[in-house]
Amino acid sequence: MGEAACESADFCTQNFNNVMEQEGIHHLLSGEQKVPLPSGKEKTICLLFSANWSRHCKAFIPQLMQTYNAIKETGQELEVIFVSFDRDEYGFKEHIKDMPWLVVPFNLNLQKVIGNMYDVNQIPSFIPLEIGTELHAKDAVGLIKDYGADAFPFTKRRQEELKALDEAKREGGNLIELFANGIEDSFVYGKGGKICASDLVGKTIGLYFSAHWCPPCRDFTSQLIEAYNEINTNKGQEFEVIFISTDRDSKEFELNITKMPWPAIPFNSKTRQDLCRIFQVNWIPSLILLGPDGKTVSTNGREMVSSYGAQGFPFTETKILEIQTSLMKEKDGLPPKVKDSKHEHVLKLDMAKAYICDFCKKRGMFWAFSCNVCGYDLHPTCIEETL
Repeated sequence: MGEAACESADFCTQNFNNVMEQEGIHHLLSGEQKVPLPSGKEKTICLLFSANWSRHCKAFIPQLMQTYNAIKETGQELEVIFVSFDRDEYGFKEHIKDMPWLVVPFNLNLQKVIGNMYDVNQIPSFIPLEIGTELHAKDAVGLIKDYGADAFPFTKRRQEELKALDEAKREGGNLIELFANGIEDSFVYGKGGKICASDLVGKTIGLYFSAHWCPPCRDFTSQLIEAYNEINTNKGQEFEVIFISTDRDSKEFELNITKMPWPAIPFNSKTRQDLCRIFQVNWIPSLILLGPDGKTVSTNGREMVSSYGAQGFPFTETKILEIQTSLMKEKDGLPPKVKDSKHEHVLKLDMAKAYICDFCKKRGMFWAFSCNVCGYDLHPTCIEETL
């Protein structure tokens, strides 16, 4: 970037150097060594604002280190300069122990001046220089969390390219491409064994985002297992679920998959995070349904399985409409209320996602005759009508 452009851009290496020199700082630290201030020529230079006291910073730094090393290994020119937001020199020294990049010497006044200059209002912040305001610092942190080394050189243009790639994977119907990144083309079972992405082609697939620590997930897992087993006992129906863990650690993950009959993406695979981002999963449990062509059928698979169970397979709009039409016809053939000799109160016809019949003790779905007084439920087939 030329001098004229630098004068009009705050996000500029020369402006950074000027502030450093005005504060009497004429060098950076690289381990125990002092090195000159950066020139900004033929390198992408980024400022990292972080502090040892921040839990979010401590979580981000290892991710940034992995990204930094991966970028350097490809031969691309990147330099990171750490600006401490620590409150004392002890915290500063603890924070920089394993950092592989350049460090601004600890100076409370300098951290305030530089922080104000780059409008840093949260940490961690990661600000690329020489690209002006086309990428806000917090977007750079988000980019690295989401894409790692693929985010380089951290520009808005690169961000748009990556989002377009995500959309293509989400809409494109290519399972091999969807699962290929970082998974070594295999999924694992809790009881041992593996399958490959190619084994999924032509099947209806449920991408199941869940965690063992989440009580609603454990409840839905039971419903999904029941539907999964029932679907796959019928000839001509091929349904596979892929578990994408959001467990907190590998122990929770291992405990989770031992209770599941379907395969899972390995816990140490980056593809878990990639799929959460690609399908914009913001809560769990979540079930994304893909058709035999690999394209998204529904992002609300949890509701479909909870409402219709195995009867909803293959979970298309046409199938759901067919079920709803059939249910309305069934309703027309049932009385609105009954008085059955097995129960003291009047029972009214009601729609229930799932219930246990109080007479035969078997599970039921959809229509039930229920008591509004005490919650007693009967299958329509178990009614001995007396009205």
